[in-house]
Amino acid sequence: MKKGLVLEGGAMRGMFTCGVLDVLMENDISFDGAVGVSAGATFGCNIKSHQIGRAYRYNKKYCSDPRYHSIRSLITTGDIYNVPFCYDELPYRLDKWDTKAFADSPMEFYCVVTDINTGRPVYHKCNDGQKEDITWIQASASMPIVSRPVHIDGGVYLDGGISDSIPLKFMEDKGYDDILVVETQPVDYVKGKQKYMPVVRWSLRKYPNMIKCMEERYIMYNEEKKYIRQQELAGKVRVIRPKEPLNISSIEKDPAQIERVYKLGRQAGEEYLAKEKQK
Repeated sequence: MKKGLVLEGGAMRGMFTCGVLDVLMENDISFDGAVGVSAGATFGCNIKSHQIGRAYRYNKKYCSDPRYHSIRSLITTGDIYNVPFCYDELPYRLDKWDTKAFADSPMEFYCVVTDINTGRPVYHKCNDGQKEDITWIQASASMPIVSRPVHIDGGVYLDGGISDSIPLKFMEDKGYDDILVVETQPVDYVKGKQKYMPVVRWSLRKYPNMIKCMEERYIMYNEEKKYIRQQELAGKVRVIRPKEPLNISSIEKDPAQIERVYKLGRQAGEEYLAKEKQK
């Protein structure tokens, strides 16, 4: 049996995931591999380095800091989440990502990005937590319209959630057969069409495949949610998800809201473990 973990994104809905993962780590629940999308990658990578509380701690501390995210950063740099702060100063100086522990861990950790030329997902295996890996993780979390595309080794990428929001099938194809999925939307959530397609078409006018991907994302997402639910009901995967919408901003500035959603994740993680112990 290969134990796998699938982590949905969702910007600051990822605080729910942080709560779940901290409970799992505190209870020595381990996995052979994990895949994270967008916030599922930026926050989820801490499970491989086994840094309990790190993502919650720095998000609560810096969520109202304009160096972290701000409209000013979007206007002046093209990125609402400030790249030098988020992907250099924060992980390597202010609240250090333990790259040695990350590299030493036998867990495989993948992040998902979207190739803006093809509109297809690309899956990068992160090995050591150094600059190449963190640039891929940055690309995974680079939301369209409010982020610049990320250039890596001749490719150009944006948020992985656009092309593969909850990559359960990727993990199944990798041979993982004991899988836990952490979603950030309730079981009955249905995604609607992209409301800002005129802006998307203008900002991505050079990339027709990416525009098509954005137009059809809601179809892909809803199909993935349906498939996960089918697998769950068949007893083939386990799922942790919020009971109700998390109602948190993508650029949340209130530490109390960060704490609220994190605690909901912790509660869900504890309830999951309680059920597992009863089996």
